[in-house]
Amino acid sequence: NKAIFLDKDGTLVEDVPYNIDPERISLLPGVIRGLSALQHAGFMLVLITNQSGIVLGYFTEPELRNALEHLRDLLAAQDIHLTASYYCPHAPDIQSCDCRKPQPGLLLRAARELDLDLQNSWMIGDILDDVEAGRRAGCHTVLIDNGNETEWLRSDLRTPDITAKDLAAAAASILRIKTLHAHPSSI
Repeated sequence: NKAIFLDKDGTLVEDVPYNIDPERISLLPGVIRGLSALQHAGFMLVLITNQSGIVLGYFTEPELRNALEHLRDLLAAQDIHLTASYYCPHAPDIQSCDCRKPQPGLLLRAARELDLDLQNSWMIGDILDDVEAGRRAGCHTVLIDNGNETEWLRSDLRTPDITAKDLAAAAASILRIKTLHAHPSSI
């Protein structure tokens, strides 16, 4: 099984800090077209998100699960189905946490639980921590370059395979690469 691991805020939905209000959750342009194409190509869609608002007291886990269910419903209304959602509730400064991106813990957990082939999977996100998490897990990576990355701390682990303006462009690039690998004579 292969998957598309997806960051939530700034990749799938408007980045509204610590938002769990379903009324304020809106899909970004290109999300439906991109996810539909990837799902049609046989990828499982798996949400991977840092949610430190829990430990910081901005919202509770049940409130987050309600917001994630609303996101799942928004996508399902367009015939797009999230296979699973994983979140890290820890603060950025917790040294013992292996699940907060850029650590790969959530991707590795998903791979075990969903029997995923990480080498044929992709991590898509809007900051280089997403890219690093994907690379650490052994995935291919896409950076949605929409202005959300502010640090630009570069390294081999923080260099995406693809940079795209939105999820539709990311999907098109992934599927083009997949086609080239499936049919090398067309190169």
